[in-house]
Amino acid sequence: MLLKIIVLIGALALIGIILWWFFGKFEQATGKAKVVDGKQEGRVVVKGGYNPQVMVFKQGQPAEVVFDMQDSTACLSHVVFEKLGVDKDLAKDPHARVKIPTDQAGEFDYACGMNMFHGKVIVK
Repeated sequence: MLLKIIVLIGALALIGIILWWFFGKFEQATGKAKVVDGKQEGRVVVKGGYNPQVMVFKQGQPAEVVFDMQDSTACLSHVVFEKLGVDKDLAKDPHARVKIPTDQAGEFDYACGMNMFHGKVIVK
């Protein structure tokens, strides 16, 4: 009987951890672009995910995101902006640049090649 209670408590704890991992609200690191030579540039480090996960640009000024590849994980070797039609191979270009349209406010989601890691670019 005691063994059944221990197994039940362990199973409930494991279910709780899984629910927290997949559905928990985690704070996303947010970065603001810097202006370099009249254009905005945001740097995202690719190492076990994207840092920062959210990059903010000002509307109306040319902008691009520089992905600094520091991870050899196959999943993170590609960054995909589906809405922009961009699929960059970071293994071939470890400092890949993606131009972001800033003519109007909006959001552009991006993900790794396997859609497991996500990030976002916000123009406001």
